[in-house]
Amino acid sequence: MNIEDKLFTVGYKPDEHKSHLTIKDDAVCLEKCGEQGRPCTFFCPARVYTWEENHITVAYNNCLECLTCRTGCPYKNIDCQYPRGSFGITYKFG
Repeated sequence: MNIEDKLFTVGYKPDEHKSHLTIKDDAVCLEKCGEQGRPCTFFCPARVYTWEENHITVAYNNCLECLTCRTGCPYKNIDCQYPRGSFGITYKFG
């Protein structure tokens, strides 16, 4: 079973007003992170972060709220908070 199939078993209620994941400075990702191999694209277990044509894309609706990104970014360039009450992840089987 691949990661996309596993993520299908998780529900997510998005907060249309505010994302709980934000990149503080896109320039840091572009200029510095390439030297580190873009770690956010592989430390996140849900593949929330992908690198596309000179910018980072954040698929916050895939987030498992594990807070790995809070400590994983070597430049502390990801702001990660838990979503507001009643928003965020819902586990269907557990």
